Amino acid sequence: MTDQKTDRYHYGTGRRKTSVARVRLVSDNKKMILNGAPHIYPSEVFKPLILAGKSKEFGIEAKVLGGGYMAQIIALRHGVARALVAYDAELRVTLKKAGYLKRDPRETERKKPGLKKARRAPQWSKR
Repeated sequence: MTDQKTDRYHYGTGRRKTSVARVRLVSDNKKMILNGAPHIYPSEVFKPLILAGKSKEFGIEAKVLGGGYMAQIIALRHGVARALVAYDAELRVTLKKAGYLKRDPRETERKKPGLKKARRAPQWSKR
C-alpha cells in the first residue's frame, strides 16, 4: 500500500443541498481551479486548510455541480475537509470538532398538491 502523504493528489467529495463538489488537493500545483478555470475562492473554502495548518502546501482543483452560490461554497469546504482527512487521518479530530466534516442534513421540502409552495396555502377568502 502506498503512503498517503506521498500521493500526487488527495480526493474528497463535499455536499450541501443539491450541490456536489468533487475536490482534489494537489501538492505539486498551488493554483486554485474551479470547473476547469482559474478561480478566486471565498475565504470559507480555505478554513479547513487554515485550521489544519496546510494552507501553503496544497492547491485546489474542484468541480461543482448543482445548487446555488452559497451551497456550492459549503460543498467545496466539506470536500476540502474530507480530502484533508484522506491526506492525514490525524486531522479528523480537529476538523470534526470545528464542524467541517458534518454534512448539513437540511434539504428543500417538496411542494405538495393543493398548495402554492411546500407550506404556503392559497389565499383564503370568506366569500
